[in-house]
Amino acid sequence: MSSFLQSIRTRGPWLGLLLGAALLLSAAALAQNEAPTPKQQLAQIDSTLKEIARKRDDAEATETLGTLSEDASKAKRDAEALEKSLQPQLDQLKEQLAQLGEAPQGTTEPPDLAAQRRTLSRESDALAASVAQAKAIAVRAQQLSADIDKQRSAQISEELGRKVDSPLSPSLWRQVADQLPDDIARVRPLAQQGRDTLAKAIDTHGSGTLLLGLAAALVMMFPLRLWLRALGRRFAASERAPDGRLRRSGLAMWLLLVGTLLPGYAVVVLVASLNAIGGIAPRLQNVADGLVAATFAAAFIAALSACLLMPRRPSWRLLNLDDTAALKLRKYAWGAAALAWLSNVLVAIDRATRTSDVTTVALDGVIALTYLGLIMAMLVTLARLHRRQTAEAEAKLEAQAEGLGAQQPVRRSSWLVLARVAGNIAVVAAIIATLLGYVNFAKFVNQQLIGGSIVVLAATLLFKFVDDFCTWLLNADSKVGQTILLSTGLSVSRLEQAGVLLSAVLRTFVVLIALLALAAPFGNVGSIVERFASLANGIPIAKDLTLEPGRIVLAIGVLLAGLGVMQVVQRWLADTYLPKTELDLGARNSISTVARYLGIIIAVLWALTVMGLNLQKLALLVSALSVGIGFGLQAITQNFVSGLILLAERPVKIGDWVKLGDQEGDIRRINVRSTEIQVGDKSTLIVPNSELITKTIRNMTMGNNQGRIQIQFAVPTSTDVAGLRQAMLDAYGAHTSVLQTPAPTVYIDGIAGGQITINSFAYVASPRQVYGTRSDLYFSLLQILAERDIPLSTPTDIHITRDPQQ
Repeated sequence: MSSFLQSIRTRGPWLGLLLGAALLLSAAALAQNEAPTPKQQLAQIDSTLKEIARKRDDAEATETLGTLSEDASKAKRDAEALEKSLQPQLDQLKEQLAQLGEAPQGTTEPPDLAAQRRTLSRESDALAASVAQAKAIAVRAQQLSADIDKQRSAQISEELGRKVDSPLSPSLWRQVADQLPDDIARVRPLAQQGRDTLAKAIDTHGSGTLLLGLAAALVMMFPLRLWLRALGRRFAASERAPDGRLRRSGLAMWLLLVGTLLPGYAVVVLVASLNAIGGIAPRLQNVADGLVAATFAAAFIAALSACLLMPRRPSWRLLNLDDTAALKLRKYAWGAAALAWLSNVLVAIDRATRTSDVTTVALDGVIALTYLGLIMAMLVTLARLHRRQTAEAEAKLEAQAEGLGAQQPVRRSSWLVLARVAGNIAVVAAIIATLLGYVNFAKFVNQQLIGGSIVVLAATLLFKFVDDFCTWLLNADSKVGQTILLSTGLSVSRLEQAGVLLSAVLRTFVVLIALLALAAPFGNVGSIVERFASLANGIPIAKDLTLEPGRIVLAIGVLLAGLGVMQVVQRWLADTYLPKTELDLGARNSISTVARYLGIIIAVLWALTVMGLNLQKLALLVSALSVGIGFGLQAITQNFVSGLILLAERPVKIGDWVKLGDQEGDIRRINVRSTEIQVGDKSTLIVPNSELITKTIRNMTMGNNQGRIQIQFAVPTSTDVAGLRQAMLDAYGAHTSVLQTPAPTVYIDGIAGGQITINSFAYVASPRQVYGTRSDLYFSLLQILAERDIPLSTPTDIHITRDPQQ
């Protein structure tokens, strides 16, 4: 074998590549050959369900029933996945049979065609049977999981309602004293078995692996954990850390991860080193697993309290607490972590040694009383904190009323009131249950109060971190935000809105996870998750239409991608291509706007197609709703159609000077629904497009962009009209805004009543210059008339009145 490998090395890499390809192909072929058939998979799932039903009858612990319920749910998911994978194959076979059609009657069919029909029919019948069997197995698995959940709930209720001797009664401890020698006798063989197994493993394999695992666990527990905590604090205080609130919440998350994972994995490494040499007795394996779970739980509690309370760093503290309360609650948190670790380990040892029921009851009573004392101590600390905060708030209000302090809102901690109320209720219920002998119920209430508080605090931390991270990530000052702004052209407000929406989505997931964690002790979490996961199969809307979350997400992605491509194309048209053409600004705007709306329509249709909506059904839906849309949205539809007409016919375009009623101004923008007109005082007039189509408007710049100035006045008949005409033409020609072509003209409009009416015209480059240029020409005309001593004549009004005395 070695000479063969050496020859391969000497012949270059090509033989190695060919050999690797051959091995991969052969492995794929073997994997394909070893893949179980649908019948084998169904038989395996069916045998799993039978095994679960058999174990269910012998199960006594609620944890065992929970595991069986999870296994039944998994079998249901496997059956549904198999049915989902077989259904497309069955549909293809049915389609092929439909293409072949029915066998002709009275004629002989070609042998090849008949053989193909028989083969397809046989395969179709087999797949149909497998699909039906998979559906039946899925229903049976669901029913089995529901029955196990009911049995587990009933067993939990029975345990919580079981009445035993109170741990405060002397009779219980007399029974414990009587059973103590027997329990010690049960513990000694187990301890001796553990020592013998460890000694035998060390003699066989040596102590090197165990010492290496112990050293690694100690390094992870102390120097590495402390160094990573200090590293996180130094980074959070440095200039490299993100600005804003993410410094605090990010440091808290880092301390939580380091404080939870390193102690937990240190115990995992130690247990793994023992398992590597076979140093754990079989009866102690559950104790080792319980030790790992207890260490993770205790480390999580301690790390969560450390990152939220920050006793020696009040500026980094996430909760509204003073230093006194933070220090005391930190000690109680360490006590809760130690109690959680000790209680879990003792329960695991109690189950492994199979001690008497009296000892188990006494142990549960001691744990319940210890939890009760810890909760009462926490409630006292919270009550004192609430009194201090109330006193400070009243002092601030008095200072503000006397004018000694600035008007600032007084912060009150509403969560303190809720925590005290919930804690007092739980303490009263636990005390009453303990006195009456319902020790399991008291223990359950205390554990759920502490566990619920831990879940709520962890969710609060995740809430803060998710919000701070999303707002920092999608911010104009961050590198990611700047990259998005430069690549997509979004505005800063849109980017910040995206950050807020992303934060809302992630916080919704945090809430769901917290609710599942709170509901875990009351039932099978897997069934709850399965109900949520069943939504992934889709929500049926119509006979052939099912809204699947995956398709909806894909449709949203396709829609966003289509809108992004449309925006890029529109920007290329408006900024690159259209300016190189000979089209005016209005035509370029019309083409760009039409391309934009066509892109939106194509993106929407593409997204609907990806979502699984048939366009033919969409057309039927639109036609059915067209009558209602015609009546309910008549004005909007009219404006929309008018906007399309404006973009196509272009009776007005961007830059035109139009007059609509008593308003006139420049057209700045033409949308599909309305048109924006900027009037003389720089305000914007929003005009519905139907107004521009159905009413008469005056376009001052449509056919000719020039503006005309008309000046008309009357002079006496004794005026030198020829000299006046020449002076006016000279004044027109001297003005820079007056065009030479067409040339200014001066006419005598009429002679009547001892007056000569003069009418003159001049032209400027734009109607927008008419007003200012006419004002300048009026000044020049008045100066000319004053120099030539020519008065302006006005018509004489003769009023005949009757003398009131006559």
